This record gives sequence, C-alpha cells and structure tokens, in this order.
Amino acid sequence: MASDQTTGAGASAPTPSAEQIWDPVVRIFHWALVIAFVVTFGLGKFGPDQMTLHFYGGYTIAALVVLRVIWGFVGPRNARFTNFVKGPGAVLAYARTLPKRAPSHSRGHNPVGALFVVGILIVLGLQVMTGLLADPEDYINVGPLAKYVSIETARKALALHEPLGMIALIGVVAHIAAIGFYKRWKGENLVTPMITGRKSD
Repeated sequence: MASDQTTGAGASAPTPSAEQIWDPVVRIFHWALVIAFVVTFGLGKFGPDQMTLHFYGGYTIAALVVLRVIWGFVGPRNARFTNFVKGPGAVLAYARTLPKRAPSHSRGHNPVGALFVVGILIVLGLQVMTGLLADPEDYINVGPLAKYVSIETARKALALHEPLGMIALIGVVAHIAAIGFYKRWKGENLVTPMITGRKSD
C-alpha cells in the first residue's frame, strides 16, 4: 500500500495553495492610505476651523504617495508600474472581459484597476500640492509653501483643493463599488489578498 495516501475519518482533502501577490509594503500603504484619506477628508469637511490636524493628515498622505511611487519602481514585481500599467489596447481587451461571470485570475492589478491606482496617486499628489500652496487669507490655515508663490497662485491652489478632494472621494467610491462587483458578479475576493497578501482563486 502506498505510504502517501491517507485514509480514515481524520483524512482531509488537500487545499489549493495560495499565491503571494501583495508584499507587506503595498498592503500597509493601502490600509494606511484608506485611514489617512478618510480622516483627512473628514477633518477638512467637518473638523475645527483651525485645520492643524487636517494638515498633518495631508502630510501623511504625501508621505504615503511618495512611498508608493518609489515602491512602484523598486518594489517586487506585482508592485511595479511596469508590471501592471498597460496601453489602451490591453485596457480595452480586459474591459471586454468584465461582463463575464468568472474570476479574472489577475495576479496583481488588472489593466483597468491600474488606471485607478495611477489616477488616485496623481489626484492625491495634486491635492497635497494645492494644500501646501493654498492661502485662504485667514492668517491661520495658510499652506506652508504659500509664501513662496504669488497670491494669485495661492488662490488658484485654494480653488482647486476642494474639487480635487471630491474627485478623490468619487474615485474611492468607484473603487469600493468595483470590489463589490468583483465579489458578487465575478466571484472574486479582492479584499482578503490585500490583508493576507495571498490569493487562492
């Protein structure tokens, strides 16, 4: 009798191995950015008039964006922009597969998801920059770099800061909707891999 076969009540069926797709830096960045964005956006909308904590949240987001950009060039394969940022042809080809009720089996960001990743990094980067340059002329909530630019530039930065925040919020809502779509329609869990780093489907 073969020695590698298991019989009896204690036998268990083999489980499929889970592939490591997200490294710790990507996972920590993702969840830290979620918290930082929610807190900073909330403080900007509903926080105290003196927005010191909002500024600290903006600095945190800035640091996270810089970290992710650097990691997009030097990190593991799935974290690198060269691995998941594709041209229009690949994006359209993947988009045509979205109506199918089957997992995408993407090992990392798919070409459509890559648009969100790059887009949200750009929007958040611009939002941070406009916040640093903004001058509301209240002598309290002046961006630390506002003194280095003209008042016209500071006012333009202020005018852009809130709309950029709304664009980022719309992107986040679309991202959450996409996660729900993949879970309900395509039977693909995108949340667990971003927690554990592993994906088994």
